[in-house]
Amino acid sequence: MSTTFAARLARALATSGSLVCVGLDPDLARLPREFAGVPEPLLAFNRRIIDATADLAAAFKPQIAFYSALGKEAELAASIQYIRERAPHALVILDAKRGDVGNTAEAYAGEAFDRYGADAVTVNPYMGEDSVRPFLARRDRGAILLCRTSNSGARDFQDLLVDGLPLYRRVAERADRYWNENGNLMLVVGATGPREMAELRRAHPGLWFLVPGIGAQGGDLDSILAAGLDADGGGMLISSSRGIIFAGGGTRDAIRGAAEELHAGINSGRRAARAVGGTASARQL
Repeated sequence: MSTTFAARLARALATSGSLVCVGLDPDLARLPREFAGVPEPLLAFNRRIIDATADLAAAFKPQIAFYSALGKEAELAASIQYIRERAPHALVILDAKRGDVGNTAEAYAGEAFDRYGADAVTVNPYMGEDSVRPFLARRDRGAILLCRTSNSGARDFQDLLVDGLPLYRRVAERADRYWNENGNLMLVVGATGPREMAELRRAHPGLWFLVPGIGAQGGDLDSILAAGLDADGGGMLISSSRGIIFAGGGTRDAIRGAAEELHAGINSGRRAARAVGGTASARQL
């Protein structure tokens, strides 16, 4: 790619007119009945999803486990290629949560960016800077660091105090201050923690968030828009997987309807935030 990750992100937002990220988590056991016996069922279902949402999505986020667990990496690669054909504006985020050091981290970066051609990859920063740097070395690709995640066990470690601040705040602080020279670093901040999201937005007004947890995990859209939008009405990609792809049993019309509802809800919240002159991240929740 000849442009920066930041420029690719800006293009994706401008073309889609929203902050929607569609998760491609094609759980084989939940695929619609008509895909039973199809030679490449994950790819076939993903094509339906991509066709239904191509003009609405700023990004697509395939979760690698649903493909590699079944030995269907070729269907993942083909799905990404189909995104390039049908939604060339959209970012592809490989949800792999990689975390290692040295040449192993470099190999993981090569897997995401060279083998699959992803624009960004989720990364676990628990091992520190040398586990993150290989994913940030290319200006045209991004790394999205786990920070305050949406799962119920997030508090086990992420909320532990480190010199007076929760660990997730220390992760964001170090990432923003020391690792983002290329402007290609984002944070995973779950929709199930709007208070924590607002804290992060106040502390890091320029960082972009990838926000899972809307829909099936119970995150409230209005709350996270109030907490996490930046001063320009952006600053976040809001991801929904099961809530979109399995809507109405996974029919094309239901998938599109769910994506349209999220698209409209996000943009309504963005307009409301502009009308009142800011978001809750600038105020105390």
